[in-house]
Amino acid sequence: MINELLWFELMIGCFLLVILAYTLWGKKGLYVWTAIAVIVANIQVMKTIEFFGLVTSMGNVVYGSIFLVTDILNEKYSKEDAKRAVWIGFYALIATTLIMQITLYFIPHGSDFISPHIDAIFSLLPRIAVASLTAYLVSQFHDVWFFAKLKKRFRGRFLWVRNNTSTILSQLLDNVIFTLIAFAGVFSWSVIGQIFITTLMMKIIISAADTPFVYWAKRIQRDQS
Repeated sequence: MINELLWFELMIGCFLLVILAYTLWGKKGLYVWTAIAVIVANIQVMKTIEFFGLVTSMGNVVYGSIFLVTDILNEKYSKEDAKRAVWIGFYALIATTLIMQITLYFIPHGSDFISPHIDAIFSLLPRIAVASLTAYLVSQFHDVWFFAKLKKRFRGRFLWVRNNTSTILSQLLDNVIFTLIAFAGVFSWSVIGQIFITTLMMKIIISAADTPFVYWAKRIQRDQS
C-alpha cells in the first residue's frame, strides 16, 4: 500500500502548495505553480507504477492541480485570467522541451556519469510533450470555458457542482488524448487500457478532492492584481 499512501499524500501536498502560492503571491503565485506543475508532470509521467493492483503512469496528481488553479482564477477573477494560466503552462513546457533537446546534443566529459540518465529521460520528452500539449490545450480550455458557462448559468452559485463537472469532463478529454498519443506503440493495448482506466479513476478522485481547496481559496483575501 506504499504507492497508494504516497499518492494521497502527494495529492494533498500539491493542493496545499497551490493554496500557499496563492496566499503568498496571489494570481502571480498561481501562474508560477502552473509552470512548475506542467514541467514536473511531464517528467513524472514517464514513470509507471502499480496502483491498487493496476498499472498507471505518474504525473496525474501534479497535472490535476492545474485544474484547481484555473478554477480558482475563473471563480475569483475572470475567464481571461484562467486562460492566461493555460498559456503560461504551454510556454513553460515548450521552452523546457527545446532547451533539453539542445542539451542532449552536448558531448559529455569523461568524468560525467549523469548524462545517460538525462538522455533516458529527456529523449522521450518530445513525444510526451506533443501528447501533453495537445491534451493540455484541449482539456484546459474546455475546463475554463465550461466552468465559466456553468458560473453564468448558476449565477455564481453551486461552486462544488461547477468545479467537479467542468474538471471531470475536462480530465476525461485529457485522458483520452494523452493516453493514445503518448503510449500507443510504446506499451501493449492491455497495459494502455489499464493505464487509461486507472488514470481516469485517479483523476476523478483528484477532481472531487480539490473542491474544499477551491472554497478555501475563495475565502482568501487577495488584491485583484
